[in-house]
Amino acid sequence: MDKEEVKATIAKRVARELKDGDVVNLGIGIPTMVPNYLPSGVNLTLHAELGCVGAGPRPAEGKEDYYVVDAGGAPSSAMPGASFVNSATSFCLIRGGHVDATILGCLECDQEGNLANWIIPGKRMPGMGGAMDLVVGAKKVIVAMEHTAKGAPKILEKCTLPLTAAKCVDMIVTEMAVINVTPKGLELVEINSEFTTEQVQAATGAKLIIGANVKPMF
Repeated sequence: MDKEEVKATIAKRVARELKDGDVVNLGIGIPTMVPNYLPSGVNLTLHAELGCVGAGPRPAEGKEDYYVVDAGGAPSSAMPGASFVNSATSFCLIRGGHVDATILGCLECDQEGNLANWIIPGKRMPGMGGAMDLVVGAKKVIVAMEHTAKGAPKILEKCTLPLTAAKCVDMIVTEMAVINVTPKGLELVEINSEFTTEQVQAATGAKLIIGANVKPMF
């Protein structure tokens, strides 16, 4: 699978987790592709912690309004009926439990559902932004990421990088598989037909619970 196919596969599968009417916050990168793959009849309210409730897709080239941007600073848009609010109100929505799901990438996550996605020690970063609020305030936390980084597992027994939050991840979706975080550990529930369970396990730095009812991703 090439890079673009990997990203599309992950975004397409994550889209199936969302329901009509959900309020959803999308992180930078692959999560921003999810609205492109929503099933027919599923309409979301996209929440952007920088102050938009009802964000829309990236505008066509030449139609950008650089006062309206997404989490990564790229041009975005607002859907009819959208609201622009100050940062305090936006974070009240998150902390008040009004966000149904947050979808975000990460550097590492582990079998306890711990998440590290904001800094690599020694590299300059302005801060973790709204991620620490989102992963504890949203009703469901879905990690959407590539299974490995340069061949090294990103799903581990224990995170080695500074945590964004502890025991917050509900589901991990990669190009290889769908994995639920459970009290017993990481449960493999779906697998991409291009891979075997042995390949998924070999690419994972933690023991997977592999039951008899693992389903195909698509």
